[in-house]
Amino acid sequence: MSVNTTPLSEVESKIISTQIEGQQQYADSVFPFVYLCDGSLPDIDCTVPWVTKYRDRLLEQATTHGAVLFRGLPLPATEDFDTFIRALSLPNFPYKESLSNAVRVNRTEHVFSANEAPPNVDIFFHHEMAQTPLYPRWIMFYCEHAAQKGGATPICRSDVLYNLLKENCPEFISDCEKKGLQYTNVMPGTDDAASGIGRSWHSTLGVETQQAAEARLRELNYSWEWLEDNCLKATTPALPAVMEVSPGRKTFFNQLIAAFSGWKDSRNDPAEAVRHGDGSALDADAVAQAIQLADDIAFDVQWQAGDAVLIDNTIAMHARRPFEGTRKVFASLASKQTHAFDLS
Repeated sequence: MSVNTTPLSEVESKIISTQIEGQQQYADSVFPFVYLCDGSLPDIDCTVPWVTKYRDRLLEQATTHGAVLFRGLPLPATEDFDTFIRALSLPNFPYKESLSNAVRVNRTEHVFSANEAPPNVDIFFHHEMAQTPLYPRWIMFYCEHAAQKGGATPICRSDVLYNLLKENCPEFISDCEKKGLQYTNVMPGTDDAASGIGRSWHSTLGVETQQAAEARLRELNYSWEWLEDNCLKATTPALPAVMEVSPGRKTFFNQLIAAFSGWKDSRNDPAEAVRHGDGSALDADAVAQAIQLADDIAFDVQWQAGDAVLIDNTIAMHARRPFEGTRKVFASLASKQTHAFDLS
C-alpha cells in the first residue's frame, strides 16, 4: 500500500481550472468545467485529500455546468479510477441492480465497461437509465485507453436542449411534459453482446425464472409478453420526459433520442421502442429536430488516456461515436434515484 507524502498545498497548486478547445459558454456557466493537472503527481492517493476537501464543490460544479472533465491526473488503471470514485463518498449504484438494457462487464465493485456494443455501433444521446423507474444521479466515465480513431463521448446540456425545444417545438415539448413517455424493449434469454441493447431479461431483472421475472415486472408496474426463443417484451408505465431540477430550470430528461434512433437489433424496432405515456405516437418531425439540436449543442469528449468525467445525470446527456482500434472506457454510477409515476 502506498503512503501519500505529497502536501495538499502542492496538489492544489498542480490541479487548476482551465479552458479547453470547444468548451461552451453559457450565461452563467461553461460546459464542461475543466480541471487540468500537469501530470507530475506521483499517484492517485495524493489526490484523495484534494477530492475530499473539494468534494461538495465538485458535485456543485457538475450540477451547475453539467459535467466536470479531469485531465492529467495520475489515473493509469481502473483501480486508480476506483480510488478516485471512492474519495467522492457517494452511494454506489452497482450495475447489476440497474434495469439498463446494455451488456456491461464489471472491473471492480464500482467500475464497469461503458458499453460492450461493437465499435461500429452508434450509441445515441440519453440520460442514463431514464427509460426505467431507477436511475443514477451521478455518472463518472474514465478512459484507460483511447481509440485509434473516433470513439468520442459526446455530452449535451439537457436544460439548453429543453429551452431550444420549447422555442422550436412547443406542442411537442408540452406533450412530453403532460404525457411523459413509455418504452418497449425486447430482451433476449441470454446476453447478446453484439447489440447495444442486448442485456438478457435474467440479468436486467435479476431473476432466474419466468415466474420471478413476471413478479419483478409486476412490482415495477410494467406490462409484458413472452415471445419465441425465450425473449421477453416489456413496456414501462408512463415515465416523466422532463425534469425540473431546480425552480425554473428544466431538462429534457429521457431516453427518447436513443430509443427512437438506436434501439434496433434482431428483436427490436426503433419505431416501436418509445411512445407518449398515453400510448400515442410521437411527432417524428419534432423528434428529428430534437436529435439535430442535441447534436448541434454537443461537446465531444475526445478521450486521452487517464481522463475522467463527472456528470450530473439530471443535467447532461451522453452518447458514443463509432471508433476504430482498441477503446477502453469505463463507467461508474452513484446515488440511486426513483422516478415518480404520477404525471398528473
